[in-house]
Amino acid sequence: MTSVTDTPLSDADLMTAAIPTAVAEEIARLQAENATLREMNAVLLARIAELERRLGLNSGNSGKPPSSDGLKKPPRTQSLREASGRPPGGQKGHPGNTLRQVAEPDVILDHYPNICPNCDSTLTPAMVTAYSARQVFDLPEPPPLVVTEHRAHTGRCGQCGEATRAAFPEGVTAPVQYGARITAFVVYLLHAQFIPEDRWVELMADLFGVKLAAATIARMSTKAVEQVQGFVAAVGQLVKTAAVKHLDETGFRIGGKTQWLHVAVTAWLSFYRVSPKRGSLWEGIIGIVVHDHWKPYYTLKGVLHALCNAHHLRELKALIEIEREPWALRMQRLLHRACHAAHLARERDGPLKPSLVHRFQRRYDTLVAEGLAFHEAQSPLPVTGRRGRPRRRTGHNLLLRLRTRKDDVLRFLTDPRVPFTNNLAEQAARMMKLRQKISGGFRSEPGARDFAVIRSFIATAKKQGWNIIDTLTQSPTVLLSKLRTT
Repeated sequence: MTSVTDTPLSDADLMTAAIPTAVAEEIARLQAENATLREMNAVLLARIAELERRLGLNSGNSGKPPSSDGLKKPPRTQSLREASGRPPGGQKGHPGNTLRQVAEPDVILDHYPNICPNCDSTLTPAMVTAYSARQVFDLPEPPPLVVTEHRAHTGRCGQCGEATRAAFPEGVTAPVQYGARITAFVVYLLHAQFIPEDRWVELMADLFGVKLAAATIARMSTKAVEQVQGFVAAVGQLVKTAAVKHLDETGFRIGGKTQWLHVAVTAWLSFYRVSPKRGSLWEGIIGIVVHDHWKPYYTLKGVLHALCNAHHLRELKALIEIEREPWALRMQRLLHRACHAAHLARERDGPLKPSLVHRFQRRYDTLVAEGLAFHEAQSPLPVTGRRGRPRRRTGHNLLLRLRTRKDDVLRFLTDPRVPFTNNLAEQAARMMKLRQKISGGFRSEPGARDFAVIRSFIATAKKQGWNIIDTLTQSPTVLLSKLRTT
């Protein structure tokens, strides 16, 4: 008979043997449930952190518009600009616009004293020995409309008897019509000051006694578009071929549907165009394009890119205030100093010294590496979906952009023509937002396209320093001959 040696049982085996099957199954279920709850808790904590981050965003530390701040507007003291050390107000050498007396006033009113306050004797104008002058600048009474009648006379030839009538001047096409200056005034108030048509009718009636119908105003606007269409097309071609141009886009409503206004500007030119799709990019662009890292811009062929560092400063500000990431403050200071150095170099009409550019670039690389090391040391974010790349934190995404697009971020250091920001385009696009706030959207696509043409003309005229009313009455050919591009 074979003897069986008893093998001693371990503590785990004893506990397992002592636990009933039902209890063991319950423990396993609770352990699985606990793991699930831990995973859900991590996801919810990450979600709370993301929502708190969003609540901390405003127009000062993100790309959100100021209108989204509501009553909780960020303090003005938190501007992205660094203190210059200069006193507030106009700087030394600034010409200023102080109201000053003129040598030859239009109207002179003499005021004479009547009685001597010492002896009560009567004073006459002949006794005047001196005077002091004070001038009041004011608007004259609105003048009545000037009605000019054009008479085209008919003459009969003394030899053949043929009757010939003189031609009316160009633009005089109807028995009764409004002149060029009223049309220019309509276009200016509609498309430069964004006054709605109903209020415009009231304004003209109150100031000049002119009562215009809305249909008449629309015809005047259409006529102005036809007049400046060629000028604006020429401006668009000049912007395309400019060495540096700024691009931006914004949505607006046409007939209840969202469409897009694309802006392309230089320091001297502005061009607006309407497109049904945001991704409908302008073809034929060459040179350097400054933009805010909207990815479709990188599909443009044959161009160099420069990124808006005002966007980067706002993103860094959010990382400093909300995420408390240590590298962000140092990167913000570096970009400020680089911007200041570039401005000083431009004031001297020269580029930055290569050695200084190299120092900024090396410091930039060091800070990006520090930031990436910081994020690699962080615990990974919980997975919320089964597809796509792993989630990354906001600061991590910014660092990857700063590393990948280093040349585009720092192009303002190596090319004096490239500015630090894309403010030129953003200011141009802001005009559409202002127009929507005052007058609302557009009823039809032709009306929106007319706005883009007129706005291109007015914005360019302002950059050229031209008087808008006078410019709208001039020939586009004459205007093109004196257009400044650099």
